[in-house]
Amino acid sequence: MRQAIHRRAEEIYERSGRIPGRDLHNWALAEAQIRTETSTHSACKPAVVVKVEGVQYIGEYDSALASGYTPGEFVAGDPVRVRFEDGKMVVIRPNGQLLETTIINKAG
Repeated sequence: MRQAIHRRAEEIYERSGRIPGRDLHNWALAEAQIRTETSTHSACKPAVVVKVEGVQYIGEYDSALASGYTPGEFVAGDPVRVRFEDGKMVVIRPNGQLLETTIINKAG
């Protein structure tokens, strides 16, 4: 963490025109940014991975809105019905309920 803050403080120093005497200010700003980024990453939502016609989609979902979905309902290699709507991937679960996800990655 300390190294990440140090690197960010140096970046801030460079971007702000190398103004001398602002070491503590740059450090505090860098620390706040890194801590915010770290807390954001730790608050990641759960995700489901689905492969459709050779393309792998990763969709995040909100557990509170997942109607009881639990990881493991789908077994690797089993067919999965999905539909895509404006950056969303709606997965049709084995029980017929829908799991709405936000596509965060698409590869392949």
